[in-house]
Amino acid sequence: MGSGLIAKQTAVVLTAVEDTLKSQNYDFTPTAYFAALLALLSQSVSPANGIVNKELATSVVYLLDVVATYVPSQLLRSKFEQILHSLAPVLTSHDIEAPLIRSSIGCLESLLLAQDSAAWALSQTQISPRRAIAGLLVLTQDHRPKVRKRAQEAITHVLKTPPPSPSLDHPAADMCAETALKGLRDMLAASATLGKRGKRDKRRGHEEHQPGTMHALQLVKSIASASGGWPSKKIEALCEVLMRVSRSNNEWLAMTAFEIFEVIFTGMADQVSSAKLPKLMHVIEELKPAHNDERLLPPWIAVLSRGYVVSSQIEPQETFQKLPEVFETVAGFLASSWHNIRVSASDCLVSFLVNCLPDSIILDPSVYDGKVLEKIAKSAIGLLSLKYQSAWMELFNVLSAMFTAYRWRSVDLLNEVVKIVGELRENESFAGKKQADHVLGRAIEAMGPEAILQILPLSLVKPVPGQPGRAWLLPILRDHVRNTNLAHFRSELVPLSETLFQRVIDHGRSEKTMEIKIYETLVQQIWAVLPGYCYLPLDLTKAFDQSFAEMLANLLYTQTELRADICKALQTLVESNQAVAASEASEQELLLRHRMTKAEAQTGLNHLATFAGNVLAVLFNVYSQTLPQYRGYILQCISAYLSITPEKDLLETFNRVTGMLEALPKDLPSETQAEKLRQPTSSTMPPTSHTLMDLVIALSIYLPRSTFPTLFSLAGTILPQSSDPQLQKKAYKLLPRLATSPNGALALQERNADLQTLLLSTAASASAPARRDRLAAMAVVIEHISQTDLYFIPSILSEVVLACKEVNEKARTTAFDLLVLMAYKMSAGGTITQSRIPHMDSSAPVVEASLEEFFTMVSAGLVGSTPHMISASITALTRILYEFVSRLPHAVIEDLVQTMDLFLTSTNREIVRSVLGFVKVAIISLPEEIVKPRLQTLIPGLMGWSKEHKAQFRAKVKHILERAMRRFGPDLVEKYCPEEDKKLIHNIRKTRERRKRKKDVGGGADTSDTGPSVSAQRKGRFESEYDEALYGSDDSASGSENASSDGDVDGGGGKPSKHPGKGKSRAGGTYISETNEEPLDLLDRRALGHISNRKPDASKKNPGLPLRKNKGKVNVDGKLVFDDQADDEDEENDYNNNNNNDDHDHDAMVLDGPEDKNTRVGHDDGLGGVGAYVDAISGRDAVQRGRGGRLKYSNRRVKDGDRTRVEMDRMDLDGGDHDDHHAGGQKRVRFEADGG
Repeated sequence: MGSGLIAKQTAVVLTAVEDTLKSQNYDFTPTAYFAALLALLSQSVSPANGIVNKELATSVVYLLDVVATYVPSQLLRSKFEQILHSLAPVLTSHDIEAPLIRSSIGCLESLLLAQDSAAWALSQTQISPRRAIAGLLVLTQDHRPKVRKRAQEAITHVLKTPPPSPSLDHPAADMCAETALKGLRDMLAASATLGKRGKRDKRRGHEEHQPGTMHALQLVKSIASASGGWPSKKIEALCEVLMRVSRSNNEWLAMTAFEIFEVIFTGMADQVSSAKLPKLMHVIEELKPAHNDERLLPPWIAVLSRGYVVSSQIEPQETFQKLPEVFETVAGFLASSWHNIRVSASDCLVSFLVNCLPDSIILDPSVYDGKVLEKIAKSAIGLLSLKYQSAWMELFNVLSAMFTAYRWRSVDLLNEVVKIVGELRENESFAGKKQADHVLGRAIEAMGPEAILQILPLSLVKPVPGQPGRAWLLPILRDHVRNTNLAHFRSELVPLSETLFQRVIDHGRSEKTMEIKIYETLVQQIWAVLPGYCYLPLDLTKAFDQSFAEMLANLLYTQTELRADICKALQTLVESNQAVAASEASEQELLLRHRMTKAEAQTGLNHLATFAGNVLAVLFNVYSQTLPQYRGYILQCISAYLSITPEKDLLETFNRVTGMLEALPKDLPSETQAEKLRQPTSSTMPPTSHTLMDLVIALSIYLPRSTFPTLFSLAGTILPQSSDPQLQKKAYKLLPRLATSPNGALALQERNADLQTLLLSTAASASAPARRDRLAAMAVVIEHISQTDLYFIPSILSEVVLACKEVNEKARTTAFDLLVLMAYKMSAGGTITQSRIPHMDSSAPVVEASLEEFFTMVSAGLVGSTPHMISASITALTRILYEFVSRLPHAVIEDLVQTMDLFLTSTNREIVRSVLGFVKVAIISLPEEIVKPRLQTLIPGLMGWSKEHKAQFRAKVKHILERAMRRFGPDLVEKYCPEEDKKLIHNIRKTRERRKRKKDVGGGADTSDTGPSVSAQRKGRFESEYDEALYGSDDSASGSENASSDGDVDGGGGKPSKHPGKGKSRAGGTYISETNEEPLDLLDRRALGHISNRKPDASKKNPGLPLRKNKGKVNVDGKLVFDDQADDEDEENDYNNNNNNDDHDHDAMVLDGPEDKNTRVGHDDGLGGVGAYVDAISGRDAVQRGRGGRLKYSNRRVKDGDRTRVEMDRMDLDGGDHDDHHAGGQKRVRFEADGG
């Protein structure tokens, strides 16, 4: 019976019930409905005769399910036996439709929720709630998904709502758990029994029993989520079964098993159910698999890891005390030969370190806590032995996490780790230098550079005999030093820098040797570490004193190479302390992260403020002496110190800068274009006025409001001057800069009228370089404009519209943003006093502002006197139409489309180019009911420009037609297309069909993988949705054209492995790399660096040997050996192929002698003139003309007999330098050997 018929039948039954209640004068209460429906239920379903009337039973049970949730519990308990007898035929019959069964399950759920503890105490053999639960458990394995899901939901709801009792679990939880486990065991046993038979029976058995196993697992998951984790008595049996399931080859089964563990742990995370957790953890630990069980061990480790994470949330201190034992147990798996076991073990250890170390242990550890940390550290140190050599990469991840977790407690505890890893890093043959650097970086962050350099000294000035210097440590220090003592830099690294720099000075002005260049590099690397020392230094108030500040000032003046690092360090001092002082984190969290409180950070800022005046004076002087392209970092540093400078010092600085700016001559002679071109701008200092104006802009947001009149007066003086465009540009930047501060925003709002007048009066004098900043200044004024001063918008509208056609992309983008902002202001309402608009009559009326009025204003440009103005107006209308298409009346949009239809017939290319953009946006974004009627005239107008190749008109028209065909269908577009132009439509249709066929053939599973990346790549090219709509191309076309070949997915051209899962997880061979004559001492810690899983490369042992793709034969002494017989045969084949039997020079390749310019190694040089000419123009090395007439070489692999010769890489001779051309004009030589 369909759902429609069921609904009609239910409505009839409900009407009959209400009529009966009304006739007997009963109120429409849940109890009355319940009684009437029970009477109907006894008529439609009989325990003796089964279902008498299926249609009536379906409707009655559905209504009972709805009403039962509102019936008192006492009434439901009294009618439990009667209803259960009535529903028994429905629940036990196999041919009942799903809707009736689902409603019956709902009725049973309401009945079971109403039962008390006494009812649940009855046995299953009686008419009791337990018998009803048994029926629901049977239905959870039903073949119909909706029935199965409804039964699981009912059991979950019942178990989550236990009757009042002292027990943690529901009275039926044990019964449900036992039934679910039995069903799961039976399914697993059936699969295992069939698995012992032949392949066909095994496959059939898996197909038959896996759905049942999935259903059983879902039931287990439902019970686990409802019963506070799982009934305590059944935890051991559940864990054993789930561990068996987790080793299944079926990924879904294994994943579901892990999800059940996750549900159990989540259910035990609350305080009520947490009492079950110790027993669960004990059971999991007892189920530990064999040491090399590569299928069962990884899931067991993952479950153990999750269990300890939950345990640490409930009992952090007790879990931490158990950590050394379990850490050592899991660490032992790192010696396994299976890669997946090592990865699982390392992930588990990292999880222990990240989640199971309480913050209190780090902040204030007791003596016992310190011993626990020491035990874990000793276990980690023991892993740095040859036994665990195969787990290098995984072990380094664990060590990095340990340093991060221990923080400053790593000092003394993990010193040995730093020493061993440092010694490994120094070994030239060690392959894991990148990972070792990461470990040392974490160690530097945790222990601080002082402790690290005591263990691994740099030894750059006076190296210890037999121990080279550790210059490689400086870049690691640069990237990881933070939150340490600044005094260490002063006491250790500054003297080192002075010593090295003194050696550079002692060298004098002579030509720099390699040693001197190394010293200079070391000095720069040392000072590159300073910003890290300045990130929240712990001794800021003591270490940053007058002498240190003076030293930095002298270096800023004298050492230009160090300015960037010193400025970054000074800036970091301020900004890092400001971040902590403004942080909303708790004091304990700040102490844990930075070992600093907000009060201490504010104290540091106050200390720096005492130096701010002198630091700013130095920075101002350095700024004025630096070329513009290198000033950015100095200005950022200036801004940081201005933010902490006292107001008195700020005023003094501002008055001094403005006084110097006003003292400069006002009327500077304007430079001609020839004079500007003659000046080397990259090495010429800018005028003083530019430098002073930069400082004024930097100062502006920190100044008090009393200085704003001077600021605006200064801007008013500079803006009308067109003789210095750069100075004018900087003056325009002042307004957007002020808008970023609260005081500046208030000032802009108060002086908005004056600024409007200023901007209008300077329109004629605005220079082209200042256009973008002028538009940005207008945007700031409009943001703070009042609703009564909207006359400013039409006053500047023509300038903004023309800016939409600016050559500068940033200016165009700013103009578009300003147009949208003006439209939003107009749509918010207000009045426009037209008499205040320049060149308007004083009697012009006041107009109400609206979005339609703004479109009318912009449309006025369509009657402009020049094509440029008309084109700009069309472009502006396109932008705001795209933004506000959903808010405009359809009549306005239709008028716009009709007007653009007329402009499409224009003969001016500039106008039509803008119209094409409008048509594209219209077809993409406008409603169909507006665009469809206009296609009759739009398409012929577009086809008129389809033959124009200039400015890509043909391509644009083709793309617009394609988008129209995708939206409105190809038949409609072809219908309105002129007969003589239908060839283009047919071409588009064929292209689309061809593209679709390619996608269908080459798509499959790969399209889902490549689709998102292609889409992301396509969207990433545009900064806004409007740009994508206007300039974007067909995404399906780009997707098909840019689709990569499927042949190289795995990065190799070989055949795929027959057994892809085998042989990958087990470790490969182990190799010993020896770099000298002495044998390797396996008892030495440093021997670990000589052992690798990869075969040592001969080129790394002997760096002097050149790398060759095809290796020649060598004898015992390592000398090249040539097979004369094979060479003769090879030469004979070459001769026969070239029809040339001249004698060949067997000694043409002399490796130890000088290279003869005329010798071509590996090729016969006996070809005659004609043969050489033919070989040059048609041979395999012949130069060919590619697309556009560019010269290309072939890179095909040509097989000749039984040998393959690799031709030259494809080279574009017109494209510049290539890697194939060696430095110094060396000749490229090809070695060819038989079989190579």
